[in-house]
Amino acid sequence: MADKKMMKVKLVRSMHGRVKGHKECVLGLGLRRMHQVVEVEDTPSTRGMVNKVYYMVQIVEEA
Repeated sequence: MADKKMMKVKLVRSMHGRVKGHKECVLGLGLRRMHQVVEVEDTPSTRGMVNKVYYMVQIVEEA
């Protein structure tokens, strides 16, 4: 079975005062705190979540 493609995502802007749907996307990615880095699977759904909150997150590394 092939290895899953992963990407690291970092929260660089606060969730305070954001639209509810954007907060939910950030939480869905597993980000809880500022400057936290999480590794998520690179799928169309996670890409969509990152694209929706592009102004709050940063892709640190793609493997």
